[in-house]
Amino acid sequence: MLPRKSIIPEEFAFSPALVSPIPRKPVFRDRVNKARFIAKSGACNLSHKNIREQGRFLQDVVTTLVDLKWRFTLVIFSMTFLCSWMLFAMFWWLVAFAHGDLNHKPGVQQCVTNVSSFTSAFLFSIEVQVTIGFGGRMITEQCPTAITVLILQNIIGLIINAVMLGCIFMKTAQSHRRAETLIFSRQAVIAVRNNRLCFMIRVGDLRKSMIINAVVRLQVVRKTTTPEGEVIPIHQIDVQTESAVASNSIFLLAPLIICHVIDKDSPLYDLSEMELQCSDLEVIVILEGVVETTGISTQARTSYVTEEIQWGHRFVPIVTEEEGVYSVDYSKFGNTVKVSTPRCSARELDEKPSILIQTLQKSELSHQNSLRKRNSMRRNNSMRKNNSMRRNNSALAVPKVQFLTEGGPNLAVT
Repeated sequence: MLPRKSIIPEEFAFSPALVSPIPRKPVFRDRVNKARFIAKSGACNLSHKNIREQGRFLQDVVTTLVDLKWRFTLVIFSMTFLCSWMLFAMFWWLVAFAHGDLNHKPGVQQCVTNVSSFTSAFLFSIEVQVTIGFGGRMITEQCPTAITVLILQNIIGLIINAVMLGCIFMKTAQSHRRAETLIFSRQAVIAVRNNRLCFMIRVGDLRKSMIINAVVRLQVVRKTTTPEGEVIPIHQIDVQTESAVASNSIFLLAPLIICHVIDKDSPLYDLSEMELQCSDLEVIVILEGVVETTGISTQARTSYVTEEIQWGHRFVPIVTEEEGVYSVDYSKFGNTVKVSTPRCSARELDEKPSILIQTLQKSELSHQNSLRKRNSMRRNNSMRKNNSMRRNNSALAVPKVQFLTEGGPNLAVT
């Protein structure tokens, strides 16, 4: 049985004849398994150790409470109210003890009515702070100290309510929740676009509510060594995108392909296909914008290591027009197709433009050949169908049968 041919025509494959006769000698080295700086989900792969000044986190209590996990936040939320109720219950018990209300005598007015034990003082503290007011316990005008404690508990209770409820609201409305519906392609591609070698990714938004003033930034992170011998383990290099050249923001109504032209200012300028596979760089993509419904700024992140960069591929179209409405097929969001692309670096393409011209000519020729093959296959299929239909019609025709009779004419029966 013959093996099945690939969907991509063989003519699209890169021909070794297009390689420069005297190529630049690449420098290869063993690739070390390098840890990602940014995970695919956007989480930062960074661990903080040996922080001596832990008290700095307490100077920003609100941010610390918001950054904590939910179980710790709920425990702190509950313990804060319980501790405040217990503290002021102690104050009310002391006021009642000082005035002699614990051993109440008939005919003597109490500071706080019906407060004769610590349990009743705790119940009165809850009623004061949460403004329940059952009516069974109340302060009188006999004790100015009780009036002062009442005012202090109301003020401190309002502050606790504002801080705790504000932290809960900020935690539930965090911006990274909106980033869950901002998606990136699993793979990045490098291919020729507008006669230039380009690095491309695809971004999209699953919600109908838009991201206002969306901006996409690219950074290349790799380990470098300065001429003085200083080793920089995380050297961040900004990468210019094609969308940022024309305007400061993108209109993320439908999935877009973010393109970076690999020019002389690009950190990918000297990398060929083989050199890219041996490098330890990481491309970080950051999408920032304002949520249309809430007005809160959000940020989505991802990264691409060299194993996730496909050389000589292009994203397939996913936006089509159906009955006057543009439709997006997200099942093909990360699908790519192989295209004819030189395997040399962008520097070699600039130095020898003939490589790119020959590649484009070869691609056009192969495209025409594939069209001819498709047309010939269609003609052959149509001819086979016509022949089969003719054979079926001839098989359905009823033959004539002749009967010979003695002394009479021949009778033909169909």
